[in-house]
Amino acid sequence: MPTYQQFPLPDAGEGLTEADIVTWHVAVGDAVEVNQTIVEIETAKSLVDLPSPWTGVVTRILVEPGETVEVGTPIIEVDTDPTGAAPVPEAPAPEAPAARRSAAHHDGPRASRPHPSRQSEEPGGADEVEAARDERTQQADGASGSDGEGSGAVLVGYGVADGGSRRRPRAAAAVAATPPAPAPAPARPVAGSRQAPATTTDTDTAVRRHALAKPPVRKLARDLGVDLDGVQATGPGGIVTREDVLAHSARAEARTLATYPGDDQPWLASGTVTPDGRQTRVPVRSVRKRTAEAMVSSAFSAPHVTVFHTVDVTRTMKLVERLRTDREFADVRVTPLLIAAKALLLAIDRHPEINASWDEETQEIVYKHYVNLGIAAATPRGLVVPNMKDAHRLDLLGLARALGELTATARAGRTSPTDMRDGTITVTNVGVFGIDTGTPILNPGEAAILAFGAIRQQPWVHKGKVKPRHVTQLALSFDHRLVDGELGSRVLADVAAVLADPAQALVWG
Repeated sequence: MPTYQQFPLPDAGEGLTEADIVTWHVAVGDAVEVNQTIVEIETAKSLVDLPSPWTGVVTRILVEPGETVEVGTPIIEVDTDPTGAAPVPEAPAPEAPAARRSAAHHDGPRASRPHPSRQSEEPGGADEVEAARDERTQQADGASGSDGEGSGAVLVGYGVADGGSRRRPRAAAAVAATPPAPAPAPARPVAGSRQAPATTTDTDTAVRRHALAKPPVRKLARDLGVDLDGVQATGPGGIVTREDVLAHSARAEARTLATYPGDDQPWLASGTVTPDGRQTRVPVRSVRKRTAEAMVSSAFSAPHVTVFHTVDVTRTMKLVERLRTDREFADVRVTPLLIAAKALLLAIDRHPEINASWDEETQEIVYKHYVNLGIAAATPRGLVVPNMKDAHRLDLLGLARALGELTATARAGRTSPTDMRDGTITVTNVGVFGIDTGTPILNPGEAAILAFGAIRQQPWVHKGKVKPRHVTQLALSFDHRLVDGELGSRVLADVAAVLADPAQALVWG
């Protein structure tokens, strides 16, 4: 006997309540094994591959790609005993008389049953009834979880009764529904047209395809690239006027101006275009939804304060160039962000009280004896903030490797929920986009976030002379419940001191 098991969506991360189905790696009829990847889901934190908990054959896909489902909702059904003997429905013919009697007794007068002599006179006759029986028997066999004996009797009785009363209308309908000879494909609807839906009568279609217009108007439409069949006619007798064509062309031009160039627009892929073509409405899901909720919660629960510092980082840039030629750093990517991250870790070591969080429920300040340094990363799925666990234990080379792995994983959309959990402080590199600085919003559960701006060559007073120097701007936002102005300013000043002179890191250890 077949044994059907339904797999409910599990919680792929701490506290998650829903996820989006991204891609199914199996289809109905495929054989699966335990721990074989069957589906890719997108949670509010990351992309996750789910394995099959059973060995068997897929019988149903319960959720389509792109749908959002809650944790615990069944998403796939697997037959874990595909070699078991399936129930065989009873043969339709022996059950037909009893079923007809039952149908006549319960459903209505005797006249509703077909007369044997009429069956042979109808178009299709007994062959049609037999085909209907076979079709319904196949449907009964394919129905999930149905009982062969009970469903077989009901379907056979229904099929015979239905075949006698509806054979003639069905044959007539088949004749009426015979498609006409293929017509040339209609031109692509022009933007802004108000064509009626295609599900209309042939007469309506003929009227639409042959708009009434004078030769000068038709020439104008050809010159402007306007499909007359899509133009709303306002002239007498339904004729399309010159003004109608011009108005339609103006609407189409407005729609064209509202679209974006190019075909690569993944951020619009899951959206719905409005009828006028001027907007695309995309549901807020997954990472974007979680980010929005977290930022609103952070912005309106923690009092933010931001301090700024402009610093000459010419020596940092020279250090970066030197490290790029160093044999030990040959297999890692060295950027100014690496030095900024190391500078922040040194500042935290000198001012550990900034590495804290506010526990609203217990009304306590939680000081962390470890640093999980978060790096904000922009990905096609939205902003994610994975963190390097115990970053305070890493030397500069270890920090460079961890930073490279973290950013590569994030951009590939493979950051795990664990990588984004329990961050203590964050760096956001807005300079990579050419931005000088900003006022970043705290990552929930953290006390501070450092914004690292673009590095530019600017006139700078150095040793009493104006020289071109590499200059950047730093911004530190912090939770004023935990960090007062003095502490925040000292931390930012220490970061700036290391970036201005990396040798200062040797003095502070």
